Amino acid sequence: MKKFPFLLCVGLLSLTLYTCDGTKSAVANANAAPAASEVTGTYGAEFSAKEVLPANRLLTTFDKNEITDTLQTTLRGTVNEVCQAKGCWMTIAAGEREEMMVKFKDYGFFMPKDISGREVVMHGMAYYQITPVDELRHYAEDAGKSAEEIARITEPKRELRFLADGVQLLSSDL
Repeated sequence: MKKFPFLLCVGLLSLTLYTCDGTKSAVANANAAPAASEVTGTYGAEFSAKEVLPANRLLTTFDKNEITDTLQTTLRGTVNEVCQAKGCWMTIAAGEREEMMVKFKDYGFFMPKDISGREVVMHGMAYYQITPVDELRHYAEDAGKSAEEIARITEPKRELRFLADGVQLLSSDL
């Protein structure tokens, strides 16, 4: 009878990791590192990760206080926008109505400007920052926004940020 709690835990774990037809569930695959064949380019420092957190689950996985004090992690997400001047920043969808500004450690590398809609895996630190109006306007200008859109930026913004020391660009054929 003492083995029953152990067997129950093993059974529940098995159910969590496998669906009825024996294939791994999307939840189990979501944290997997990309296969080498998926990576079409590496920018910045090379890295390998055992677990990769989907960017849109960052805010549901960690408390905002953990992120405020910087959180070292590896994330996978879809690129929304890239700096059209140099490729010196990008934005990633980070959950419902939340976007993450990604910059690159020591301004040491840039991303291709034509990767909007592509998936990336990035390693670095997530944190929150209050971004001043002049910096927000600068990013809007880099993104090719109109003068009217730029003029409407009048308040600083608390933003989720990521400082990447390495980024892997994934194949667009996935």
